[in-house]
Amino acid sequence: MNVFTLGFVAAVLIALAPVLLAALGGALCARVGVFNIGLEGQMLLGCFTAVAVSARTGSAELGVAAAAGAGVLTALVLAIGSVRLNADPIVLAIGTNLLAVGLTGFLLRSVLGTSGTYSSPDLAGLTPLGSTWVGSIPVLGTVLAGSSWLVVLSLVLVVVLAVFLSRTPAGLRLRGIGENPDAARSLGVDVSRYQQAAVLVAGALCGLAGAQLALGNVQLFSEQMTAGRGWVAVVAVMLGRGRPGWVLGASVVFGAAEAFGFRLQGLGLPQQATDAAPYVITLLALILTSVRWRRTVQPTGGTP
Repeated sequence: MNVFTLGFVAAVLIALAPVLLAALGGALCARVGVFNIGLEGQMLLGCFTAVAVSARTGSAELGVAAAAGAGVLTALVLAIGSVRLNADPIVLAIGTNLLAVGLTGFLLRSVLGTSGTYSSPDLAGLTPLGSTWVGSIPVLGTVLAGSSWLVVLSLVLVVVLAVFLSRTPAGLRLRGIGENPDAARSLGVDVSRYQQAAVLVAGALCGLAGAQLALGNVQLFSEQMTAGRGWVAVVAVMLGRGRPGWVLGASVVFGAAEAFGFRLQGLGLPQQATDAAPYVITLLALILTSVRWRRTVQPTGGTP
């Protein structure tokens, strides 16, 4: 099985896009000092909203916009509860994730009139770039043939976020808040406003991640269809230490593992085994990171 093909690269890009979009949102929160583990629930609500609006209006773009809005509304719980009211962000995020599972299951029956999985000819998916002028570009057209514009946007946002954090006054203030909020506050920086803005932007990115998953990777909604991708995004943030470039690297590993799993299905391996590949990679990455961290801390006399 040869994975060094343009087709495999294209599959990796499609697989990594939802994780990367959510992870960039998580990275933004991490840099401002908010540990956001509500990415899974925000992405799942984005999936449902994108499908519901697209099916009702026949417009994938409206579905994407609505998904981003749903992500922002969901993130309000964390933004207000954690940042303004000083509630525990872990408890709020876990509650949001559980709410998303139950709410999307309920809305699937009450709004779309079905259970389990919804798919319809009226559901408009995102247009693959291969069917546009991009498809005529040598090599690039092949790599992006099955990708939507959200896949390209996810890669562009890596550069945009890196430049924003390192080159702009607002980005530097945001990083300063994450490193020492008291010092930033003493300099007159509105810490709460920056943290709330970061959480809401992360919600919008998670909504876009859900739209890509439900209207780009596939064209349907299935209960709990995010299948842990939000948690994988959290791990990507941890591995990348909130740095956009490193987060992209971690997301590529997970995307490659998922794409490789699909290739293994073609060789006759059980789907349950191949679907586990990204999560096995996640566990291995966490173990290796933990071991490396312990080796770094122990010689200095720190407590692991």
